[in-house]
Amino acid sequence: QVQLVESGGGLVQAGGSLRLSCAASGRIFRLNVMGWYRQAPGKQRELVATITNGGTINYAESVKGRFTISRDNAKNTVYLEMNSLKPEDTAVYYCRLEAVEGVDWGQGTQVTVSS
Repeated sequence: QVQLVESGGGLVQAGGSLRLSCAASGRIFRLNVMGWYRQAPGKQRELVATITNGGTINYAESVKGRFTISRDNAKNTVYLEMNSLKPEDTAVYYCRLEAVEGVDWGQGTQVTVSS
């Protein structure tokens, strides 16, 4: 019964920045992977970035050098700092947690980048 709640989405101009947060509650297994995925209109959901409890990070090629994922294990919170945003970053961003028990998803937060 894990719950993931995202926040921080909004409307920004190209080149701007946003910082997303995802707070997890419930029973959280210590060994886990938290990450961000996004889904744009007419496209499939895709990986943006993941981070393990130990700090190992994986980024999609399209966001390397622009986005930074981090986490606070004590707060069960994962962050995504997005810089140099592009219109193609426009999507609903979803938080994801995977542990031995299974996978949980947040409700999503809208990010819109104007030209």
